[in-house]
Amino acid sequence: ATPLRAGTYGRGWPVFPPVVPVLLASFRAGSEKTRPESTGWQSKDQPMKAKQFSFTTTLPMVKETDPTAGCRTPEDAHRLLTDTAQLAQEAFTVLTLNRKYRVLDRHLISLGIADASLVHPREVFRAAISDGACAIVLSHNHPSGDTTPSAEDLRITRQLVEAGKILDIEVLDHVIIGRGERPFLSLRESGLISFSG
Repeated sequence: ATPLRAGTYGRGWPVFPPVVPVLLASFRAGSEKTRPESTGWQSKDQPMKAKQFSFTTTLPMVKETDPTAGCRTPEDAHRLLTDTAQLAQEAFTVLTLNRKYRVLDRHLISLGIADASLVHPREVFRAAISDGACAIVLSHNHPSGDTTPSAEDLRITRQLVEAGKILDIEVLDHVIIGRGERPFLSLRESGLISFSG
């Protein structure tokens, strides 16, 4: 860790260095007991010396993937997400993939109610960008067990496909997990959504 020297505060209102939120986090609901002693107000004629802070920077690392955890087909996605079929609430999940369609990670994006789940592209692609993913597979379960897609399923899928094109992160499929004779449905294979172009 490299110490960061922030110089001297000016007169009047203090100029906060970029790392001062670390100090401010210790202020709990205005309790005087938890306030650091060194953060009291100074008079206009008495400059306040800045503290020395340490920080570390973490660079992104290549994620090691399980060579058996490939996701090239809807069947692969179903195999990796089959545990969500038993959930009593809709769970929207994203599989992040590398260039060779190996699974980098699995992210629970939102947990909804019995028949709906709120999803926004911001949360979906935050996970993908964080993992350095080249592609993603979307998935959510239907607690009823019926994999028939709703109008909202189709709308959000189209929205996420378009967002993926802008970010250059390919949305490969949206797999709906259910139970019974048809345990999953691929929106790509169903032809209800265009995932290319």
